[in-house]
Amino acid sequence: MIQFEQTFMNFLFHHQEKFNRTYHFLILMDAVISAAKHIQHYYLTGALKGNLGQAGEINIQGEEVMRMDQIAHEIVIHYLKTSERVIHAVSEEEELIIPLEEKKGRYFFYFDPLDGSANVSHGLPVGFLFGIAKKNLKGTEDGHLRAGNDYIAAGMFVIPTGTFTLALREAGAWRFHVDETMNFVKPIRMVLPDDATSWELSFNEANRYTFDKKVQNWIASNENKYSFRYLGALAGDFHRLLSNGGMFMYPAIINHPNPKKNRPQGKLRLMYEAAVVSFMCREAGGHAVDETGSPILKKKPEQPHQRTALYVGSKKLVDDISGVLQG
Repeated sequence: MIQFEQTFMNFLFHHQEKFNRTYHFLILMDAVISAAKHIQHYYLTGALKGNLGQAGEINIQGEEVMRMDQIAHEIVIHYLKTSERVIHAVSEEEELIIPLEEKKGRYFFYFDPLDGSANVSHGLPVGFLFGIAKKNLKGTEDGHLRAGNDYIAAGMFVIPTGTFTLALREAGAWRFHVDETMNFVKPIRMVLPDDATSWELSFNEANRYTFDKKVQNWIASNENKYSFRYLGALAGDFHRLLSNGGMFMYPAIINHPNPKKNRPQGKLRLMYEAAVVSFMCREAGGHAVDETGSPILKKKPEQPHQRTALYVGSKKLVDDISGVLQG
């Protein structure tokens, strides 16, 4: 007998009906799914098409742009336009806010089209991260940048593994897998495990001695209690975290031998990296804070590419290090 699994769109359709919500979100998510599949295709055929190298440009982050960064960005913007549901978007690859459907749109879309793109040429996982906020339907909309607490959904595709995790506000985090027909299927509710035997710590060991001494001491006191894993791409590391529990850390860098490499504000981008995984983590029962021990989701962005430190994962661990950061 053939076994059929529930598709993502069927799952989302019933979700919208259950909570008496409109189908505008379905149209937007159909566009997002299409973009992710298209990005995965270019990833898988990148070597054949010569798309794995550098583009010869520097982005707003001061980082070298890979050809796949540009391709992924263009793909996402194309599908967002076709949805006609997005007022404006913020992308890692564009300095300015991108206006799309300012009159008819209902959503704001914040995204990193290819997290960890340096991994592409090595065949290692990358991610497409996004957060979605809704237009103010009850009053005047000023178009301001939203804090993570204002997101209605956040998601992450891990490419090329064919996995997709979507968190819906107050409705949990759900993981889907691509089947043989290239549909995302089989919704699985993601809940961070309480059993600490599976927990992992994830951080850049090479930066250990550039962290605040309080953070260094916390690591030294706790690292032997848990496994250590670090892929070097937020999407890949957070994907593991959702299954195994533990904590991913990207602390502020304040003690680098080369002062120019210090990042006292943190390195990760707030709106389309830190807030996205923090939102997903909250819906899976976890927590996330910044370098001051304050909740990431309460941070209101002052500009599109604002950076932050990030500690995200199982609530017990995050609360523990939050107390250290606040002390």
